[in-house]
Amino acid sequence: MNLDLNELLAMGEQPKSFEEYLDRHAGSVGDVINSYIPHGTHPDMDKYLYGPLLEFSQNGGKRHRPLICFAACMAVGGDVSRAVSAAAAIEHFHTAALIHDDIADDAELRRGEPCLHLREGLGLAINMGDLGLQLVNGTVAKDPLLDDATKVRVLNELIDMTRRTIEGQALDIGWARDGRYDVTPEDYLVMATCKTAHYSGAVPLAIGAIVGGGTEAQIEGLRNYGLDTGLAFQIQDDLLNLVGQAESTKKGFRDDITEGKRTLVVVHALQKLEGAKRDRLIELLSSRTKDPAELKEAVDIMTESGSIDYARGYAENLTSIAKNRLNDMVAPSPARDILVSMADWFVNRLK
Repeated sequence: MNLDLNELLAMGEQPKSFEEYLDRHAGSVGDVINSYIPHGTHPDMDKYLYGPLLEFSQNGGKRHRPLICFAACMAVGGDVSRAVSAAAAIEHFHTAALIHDDIADDAELRRGEPCLHLREGLGLAINMGDLGLQLVNGTVAKDPLLDDATKVRVLNELIDMTRRTIEGQALDIGWARDGRYDVTPEDYLVMATCKTAHYSGAVPLAIGAIVGGGTEAQIEGLRNYGLDTGLAFQIQDDLLNLVGQAESTKKGFRDDITEGKRTLVVVHALQKLEGAKRDRLIELLSSRTKDPAELKEAVDIMTESGSIDYARGYAENLTSIAKNRLNDMVAPSPARDILVSMADWFVNRLK
């Protein structure tokens, strides 16, 4: 795998922000990640499996998960080449999770394109998601740069990450299926931490520190930093779906309302609202409406309840506390600066 971010980051001016770091390296990192997707032993395997999965992965967005894995590795003084297989594994897990998530939510749009199950059919899309999951552990197990003890530790991290994500997804889907409107903000935080914070923040950072040779204090410190900022990332995702720009989400705008998602905004609003307003919000969340006027009405109700501001403030507070802790646990370096900037990017994306 021809990737040396150590060398790339040493060339010319350092990235001034996390967003610049992503923009500079997302393309080359994506190419490396996609190189782990194999070809089939029969041409039709490429037609029905490997080819569509590769095409989906090539439309892969910012690649923030592998790139924060690399940043954590560099922050503890490690060699980025040792983090490549694990970073690729996490990104392939992300791909699989998106494919299965879109099926579970009966979603229509992903990354500005029709969802994979709509393009390729339900059965094939499920199979492609399964392949993405297979690539997670296999990618690390075959890495010649990692010793066996490190492989086992990284694989255990990936196994725990997978279980936690599935647990969070079970809560997210189950609450919607059962029409649960007794979910509290505390319940939401458990769900979102499991579903998103581990694989979008904590595990990429912890694994980067592990393969980089960090101390146990650095590994756990970076993991906790990722839990806080990863949770903020999910809260901001929820906000963007409600009050961002429709053309910038590259996903169904306000489809969290259509799907009846119990976001932090929703559960906070249901706690604060009473009477007709609360009943109307529940009616809108239960109706699976796609009517723009009704979607706006739901957002207006949640805005009037103060829940939009509450969620935004909660995410910003999480990142503020996390940044202060990070400065105490990792020595100053360009990589640490990138990770500090990451926290701000997580809560300011398309704000």
